[in-house]
Amino acid sequence: MIVVGGEALIDLVPLAQPPGALLPRPGGGPYNTAVALGRLGAEVAFCSRVSADGFGESLLAGLRAAGVDVSLVQRGPEPTTLAVPSLAPDGSASYGFYVEGTADRLFGLPAALPDAARALALGTCSLVLEPGASAYEALLRRESRRGLLTLLDPNIRPALIADPAAHRVRFAERLLPHTSVLKLSEEDAAWLGGRVDDWLAAGPSAVVLTRGAAGLTVRTRDGREYSAAARPVAVADTIGAGDTVNAALLHRLTAAPGGPVDWPEVLAYAAHAAALTCTRPGAEPPYAAELGA
Repeated sequence: MIVVGGEALIDLVPLAQPPGALLPRPGGGPYNTAVALGRLGAEVAFCSRVSADGFGESLLAGLRAAGVDVSLVQRGPEPTTLAVPSLAPDGSASYGFYVEGTADRLFGLPAALPDAARALALGTCSLVLEPGASAYEALLRRESRRGLLTLLDPNIRPALIADPAAHRVRFAERLLPHTSVLKLSEEDAAWLGGRVDDWLAAGPSAVVLTRGAAGLTVRTRDGREYSAAARPVAVADTIGAGDTVNAALLHRLTAAPGGPVDWPEVLAYAAHAAALTCTRPGAEPPYAAELGA
């Protein structure tokens, strides 16, 4: 089982017509990753705190529809976090957030993950917003010590980070040492200001860098580097593409635990899955049958 921890929220996606209209869509990096894993056929559970409001019910319905185990989801009466993406002409998105007093940031450390858990993925707002951020950090530390494969996606949202210097320290000194695979975008890497070699030395066995239309690259601790080209598609938007990469990586890396990683195949699979996501408005990851696997 793969456990994905982090926020579930509602993206208010801008529509072309009528002007100014917003379409509520389920989202949040970890939520999208869990849904993508379920659609790819992985055994996956979502670990979060979700509102008891109508949006929260719709988020849980989306998880269940994808085959995601929701037994680790905590519930609360607070409202659901809202995100408002702004789309650039190339389909890339920036975000504004409504997070004060929302349910997901009040996540508490669970007593234990299921015995079947083999991997844990964390990322995005859940790494920033307290008090939940400290609970997710504690979860990462505990499960890393237990031997789970851990994937970290910083997925930087500058509007949410009140103290950039402190967040960079948390990333480098408190999260990376407990991370097996670091996946981040070129924009994340530039904001964090570090070097891949330094990140590898801090703990991860591999760093995967997403580069938009230039594809994906991985560098491993033993000094190897592999790349995969992006698949050319008609881009509706890029919402959820990086989250789909997370899911594809986890799905492939947990398929043969302990064995050698065929990184060219893993990256090609992730690039294919992300490309399909980009052809659809909002975060709509593909199903296994669409990838021929």
